[in-house]
Amino acid sequence: MLMLFVAAATVVGVYVILVETLFKRSQCRSFTAMAGKTVIITGGNTGIGKATALDLARRGARVILACRNQQKAEAAIGDIRRESEVADVVYMQLDLASLKSVRSFTDTFLKTEPRLDLLINNAGLVADGRTEDGFGIEFGVNHLGHFLLTCLLLDRLKEGGGGRVVTVSSMAYRWGKIDFEALITKKDLGTGRYSWQFFQAYCNSKLCNILFTHELAKRLKGTNVTCYSVHPGIVRTELSRNVSLWQKVFIEPVARMLFLDPEAGAQTTLYCALQEGIEHLSGRYFACCAVQEVYAKARDDAVARKLWEVSERLSGLV
Repeated sequence: MLMLFVAAATVVGVYVILVETLFKRSQCRSFTAMAGKTVIITGGNTGIGKATALDLARRGARVILACRNQQKAEAAIGDIRRESEVADVVYMQLDLASLKSVRSFTDTFLKTEPRLDLLINNAGLVADGRTEDGFGIEFGVNHLGHFLLTCLLLDRLKEGGGGRVVTVSSMAYRWGKIDFEALITKKDLGTGRYSWQFFQAYCNSKLCNILFTHELAKRLKGTNVTCYSVHPGIVRTELSRNVSLWQKVFIEPVARMLFLDPEAGAQTTLYCALQEGIEHLSGRYFACCAVQEVYAKARDDAVARKLWEVSERLSGLV
């Protein structure tokens, strides 16, 4: 009986520790209104992106869901409008696995939309494969597509007053690394048919997100645009939709018990998008609605600069 009690107490203790650490909740308490402002959210048709879109639409923003799947985007728009009848939400086609699509999206946006106040680089995936341009799918979608998108929209962001770029990264950056030789010669940061191999590639891409934000902040000094990277928490989304069936069988019960729902996962993104007074923290990494220190490899000036220069060449900007 005593052993049973000890075991139960241990399980409860572990659960409490996990809820207060890895699965800790936070809340964006900003009352900032967004009327008259325009927002782009990549991958805004599901999960964290959809929850972010709903919150910003409720605040009066014009929200553009930049998504690959039109059917899912239109369903998300319907859901958002049912939650907020005055929501100004539209769909624009964007496939981050195609640099041609990124350029087409920005061309259309710049011709049809007079302003941009907030760019949220939210879309991401864990998968194996190649993009239309031959890049590893995780590097191509999670980093390079967003890199090109951001660079092509910077001038429009600068035209407004106090534009922001928020890029969704992950604490998984801690296990990431960047092999520039492999990136230049093989056009990826890791690949393979086993889940552990493309999870490593995912970690590498999330490190790219933080280094990109670090370098972007340096290049935006003297402008009215700021940028932030965020860890949303461990969230129950479609991110792992490409993992194997046996892994889903293991992950799903844990996800239902511990993982954050998308609304909770959107809070740090919303904080960085809305909170006043954080402009001096441009380029920093946030989690649980607070700035966090990162490992040395995620704030290495030389690596961040090299990643930017390589990304410029790979995306065709230079």
